[in-house]
Amino acid sequence: MVRNKEQTKGKILLAVGQLLARDGFTKLGINAIAREAGVDKVLIYRYFGGLPGLLTAFAESTDFWPPASEVVATPEPNTDQLGTVIGEVLVNLAKALRKRPLTAEILAWEMVEQNELTDILAELREQWILDLLETYTFHSDQPQADLPALTALMAAAIHYLVIRSRSTPVFNMVEIDTDRGWERLETMIRNLSKSYFLVSACN
Repeated sequence: MVRNKEQTKGKILLAVGQLLARDGFTKLGINAIAREAGVDKVLIYRYFGGLPGLLTAFAESTDFWPPASEVVATPEPNTDQLGTVIGEVLVNLAKALRKRPLTAEILAWEMVEQNELTDILAELREQWILDLLETYTFHSDQPQADLPALTALMAAAIHYLVIRSRSTPVFNMVEIDTDRGWERLETMIRNLSKSYFLVSACN
């Protein structure tokens, strides 16, 4: 029974991702999800309590969004290496999103649609990044370094290029649909992060 329950929950979560990627948020509903998953909609209410609970579970699943363990960088950051560590975190985020084409499709839909469902995904991701950054902010004795602003700009660029790579092979003379192109971008991410903290330490 436990195994069947988990398999059914997995089918339902997979259906959510497939519907979001294909049709966006406006057509997402309990009936549509039940049809896509091939299950009785009663099970969605039983296992997730309804659409908000289901979307929360989907947003927390590692198939959609990478766990913190996938993007954290080691060793523990200190003043001398914080720029290096943050650079690696951002590079790891880029790699994690590139491994999740379904996530790229859903992020693209979020750019053009906003409702209570997109808000759920956005709030969970915001908490994810806050929890992650707290680790590095706590260890930093450089209060002048605006870590949230730095990571917001860099993560936004990563999101955009991952989304854009779905349909555009080259952006600003950089291949964004190949590993070779992303290796160039990853090098620049690392260099910018290191440079920012070097400048901050001198101010």
